[in-house]
Amino acid sequence: MRAAVVALALAAFAPACTLERAGTDGRPTGRGEGGRVLAVKVDNVGPARPQTGLEAADVVYVERVEAGLSRLMAVYARRLPPVVGPVRSARETDLELLRQFEDPALAFSGAQSKLLPLIDAAPLRALPPDGAPGRAYYRGGAKPAPHNLYVRPDALGARVSADGLESTGFRFGPRPAGGTPTTRQTLRFPSARFTFTWVEYEGRWHIAMDGTPARTASGAALGAATVVEQRVDIRDSRFHDRSGSASPFSRTVGSGSARVLRDGRAYEARWRRDTARDGTTFTTREGKPLAFAEGPVWVVFTKA
Repeated sequence: MRAAVVALALAAFAPACTLERAGTDGRPTGRGEGGRVLAVKVDNVGPARPQTGLEAADVVYVERVEAGLSRLMAVYARRLPPVVGPVRSARETDLELLRQFEDPALAFSGAQSKLLPLIDAAPLRALPPDGAPGRAYYRGGAKPAPHNLYVRPDALGARVSADGLESTGFRFGPRPAGGTPTTRQTLRFPSARFTFTWVEYEGRWHIAMDGTPARTASGAALGAATVVEQRVDIRDSRFHDRSGSASPFSRTVGSGSARVLRDGRAYEARWRRDTARDGTTFTTREGKPLAFAEGPVWVVFTKA
């Protein structure tokens, strides 16, 4: 019975086409380099901040993890920064979320042992430290372990392309009509909170985490052109951390309500993603496509 359950779980994440496994030097042995987007799991507790490389991400997904804390998945398509981190472990939410991308690569520090078979079966190129080239991952000296693991994307052999974002379902364009003037929005997890403040003269939202302004490694303010609060079903998964706490699973397939922040305005919206292979579309209450502002997008998954 247990074997059948595992087989069904693996089948749920089985790739539509086979990607070659990476060789011992971390590079693929054949086709399938994960060449459209690179996703990196990034630590987001206090000792991990300020993070490195988030400002270069095209999309940053904010996920709930154990103990009500948050973790980030930074997705790169247009350019790769020299360094990203601190890098942390993957979660089940990542696998469903990444199904929308064509040929994605995922850099992560590891995963709960029972999740590893699902990662192996998922249609992505897994790039953990084990098997990666020697200079790809390194420990930085400014932060305590485990918050000091960084990755050099170029050393992973990952390749990205701007058209890798097309499969997300996101649409970019002029500001839609309507919306409510908004200059500040706070989104909360049980043990984390994010505040987005509109800065008119910069044309973007500044980000604060747990009440502290978020900065890049060089000290600049971290910001986004568009912020999405996507309300989803969040429930305990069958996976647990070392202390026995259940890992939350955020269901990103389906439909629900959302709030989109852009250009100093808030738009009540609907989101829809019919299958894991589909992107997520956002529409106004009237059912019209809701365009995002050009620039980085932050998507925060809150509980519906």
